[in-house]
Amino acid sequence: MKRIILFLITGVLFASCSNRNAKIEAVHSGVTIVVPQGNLTVRAIADNAFRVTCAPVDMEFPELENLIYMDSSAEAYPVIHEIKRRRIVMRTDPGNISASINLRNGNITFLDAAGKVLLKEKPNSRIVTPGRTGEFNSLAVSQSFLTPKDEFLFGTGQFQDGYLNIRGLTRRLTQVNSQISIPMVISGKGYGILWNNYGLVDYNPSETIVELQQGEADGTSVVVDATGTAGNIRERRSFNDFSGEFEVSANGEYSLLLDVGQSMARKHFMMIDGDTVIDVTNTWLPPTSSIIINLKAGKHKIFVSGSRGDRPSVGIRQVTDVTTFSSPVATALDYTLFAGSADEVIGTYRNLTGKVPSVPEWALGYIHCRERYNTQAELLNNSHRLLDEGYRTGIIVQDWQWWGKYGWNAMQFDEDRYPNPKAMTDELHAMDMRLMLSVWSKIDRNCEVGRDMASKGYYIEGTDWIDFFNPDAAALYWKNFSEKLLPTGIDAWWLDATEPENDDLRGRMVAGGTIPGEFYRNAYPNMVNHTVFNGLRESQPDREPIILTRSGFTGIQRYGAINWSGDVGNDWETLRRQIAGGLNLMATGQPWWTYDAGGFFRPNDQYTNADYQERMLRWLQTSVFLPFMRVHGYMSRTEPWNYSVETQKNFREQINLRYQLLNYIKECADRVSNENYTIMRPLVFDFPNDTEALKQQTQYMFGPSLLVCPVTEPGIESMRVYLPKYEPGWIFFDSYVSDYDETDVHYRKVDSETVYKGGQYVDIPVAPYRIPVFRKADQNIILSPLRPLKD
Repeated sequence: MKRIILFLITGVLFASCSNRNAKIEAVHSGVTIVVPQGNLTVRAIADNAFRVTCAPVDMEFPELENLIYMDSSAEAYPVIHEIKRRRIVMRTDPGNISASINLRNGNITFLDAAGKVLLKEKPNSRIVTPGRTGEFNSLAVSQSFLTPKDEFLFGTGQFQDGYLNIRGLTRRLTQVNSQISIPMVISGKGYGILWNNYGLVDYNPSETIVELQQGEADGTSVVVDATGTAGNIRERRSFNDFSGEFEVSANGEYSLLLDVGQSMARKHFMMIDGDTVIDVTNTWLPPTSSIIINLKAGKHKIFVSGSRGDRPSVGIRQVTDVTTFSSPVATALDYTLFAGSADEVIGTYRNLTGKVPSVPEWALGYIHCRERYNTQAELLNNSHRLLDEGYRTGIIVQDWQWWGKYGWNAMQFDEDRYPNPKAMTDELHAMDMRLMLSVWSKIDRNCEVGRDMASKGYYIEGTDWIDFFNPDAAALYWKNFSEKLLPTGIDAWWLDATEPENDDLRGRMVAGGTIPGEFYRNAYPNMVNHTVFNGLRESQPDREPIILTRSGFTGIQRYGAINWSGDVGNDWETLRRQIAGGLNLMATGQPWWTYDAGGFFRPNDQYTNADYQERMLRWLQTSVFLPFMRVHGYMSRTEPWNYSVETQKNFREQINLRYQLLNYIKECADRVSNENYTIMRPLVFDFPNDTEALKQQTQYMFGPSLLVCPVTEPGIESMRVYLPKYEPGWIFFDSYVSDYDETDVHYRKVDSETVYKGGQYVDIPVAPYRIPVFRKADQNIILSPLRPLKD
């Protein structure tokens, strides 16, 4: 590589440095300059992307694997350098983006091809602080950016706080059940930021932390159904009260972060000055939750109700025109700036971090799951009945405990209950169904596989999780997986609890005991999926792997992984939060997502509770328009015939609609693989200049033509929806299909005739049997005929 060394001698160049002869090293892809924090490198890695790194030059750090970028993305992209007015300006060649570095202080401004400012670093906000993590050098790093009031930001993954626009919101990015952390955001102003760090990330970190004082126990307790290593368990949970006080100096919006002080929470309840601002209870919750509220200058009282064992604190940050990424454990400050529309940003992100493999059509239909089938006979009997009663099913799922007497995830079916797994899958295939099996990265140390793992030191210390950062451990895991499970003919794989559960890398060594887990704290799910995906690709080269998994990190899409939102409840607010969470996950470049339609935790009287069944159907109706349609439930018989006759009817209609839309869905899915497309689209993807569209919390585009408006309230007969600005207008897509006549093999159109003008709110009637969906008036949707069911 040809290098050009430029020496500039100037009295104003890095005046804070003792060496007034500052050095600039320019290469064909970027530049390195010396700043007070160390060496600052700005390098083009695509025609619309710059990667920025900064680290001290005199420190040695543990050598971490490259877990984000594909090897080919290491190729540098050429830039044109220009030095003027105490700035060095680099423009990609061809020029789609520029980076302008202030030679006085190192601040960077990014500009688009027309020279318009896309994003500015906040002056003097680059923080690189040396420290120690265990026995190793590390850095605490932080970078702030200027984001004005009219900006909308989306991303950071799937969270349970219910926010879609996360400008100003505080979030702590860790991997836990129902929270998927990917430190990527996209802006309605035409750019995206990827924070390149494998560990914990604080997005808009709190400026003040209030430690709360515990009061007397309030005497309340509940008994809940939960899951444990031995299977289903019942727990009694008690609650305590906590209180505190804080003061703010100015009126305005503030972001508050409630941290329960444990690896998982059971309850998020917070009051400010007597007003409830957070109120969520579930068997499992993330350890943190966030809220933006208006506060007046002065003192304010906090009240928190939490589970026994909680040590809650509340972080406070005023919402300003600044967005910050911060990591307490790093080897460098490291981020990538992408320029362009949301599709262009995501396209380059995937080109650099891995493209999405193709998906077979059978995986895009209906996925039936419950917790759980207990025998081979039970699974097969229910599979036959699903077809006998007209419920088309692409995949049926065997959840955990199939290992029975052999121990947790022993990679061996208990033959007392599953006498012939190969015959089971063959019988399903004869019905045109596929089988998905739940497999964990946790293995009982006392089973045959576990004893072998333990003897070789392949567990993460103090846990039952396999150390996938150790290549030898990963190889042995795959050897057992492939030899014991692949011969059964199983079609798809459910990699559960890949966070790993309970944030178990924190405080432990990984990679064979050579590196503190804090360096890799959020990256474990990718290592598990990498092992299984690559193993399947090698062992079964004639098919695309189908993997469902509960967690993911930057680049998870290259393993074809389907995320779902975890073990959530079933209430209306939880439904709303899942949609916002899924849309923010889409903004991080991960295209495959779903949820447990009906909620994972369900009421005990679900089969007779009309209110619950109304809710369940709204979950189901929305799931028709998700990348994957899946029903699941804890300690539940989720088969439709267990519910009311009306529920059964609508259940069947929604599944039929999914299959009638299958050609449309498959075309979109192919575009995901071939064109870096996104099928479940936050409105910023298609309407970035429509401010009202960007304000919508649950509406989204499903593919290029359909605007989906989920129903997240009970008993409503009409709802107000926003139709984004679109010149041809919108037509109501009546997704209701009444009792289907199996002899009708003709294509059917099912929309109304009225064309609604875009850029307005409209009140739409809401029927119990469908959610409002609109199509672009100039884009017709043809429903495919339903194929005859196989017996």
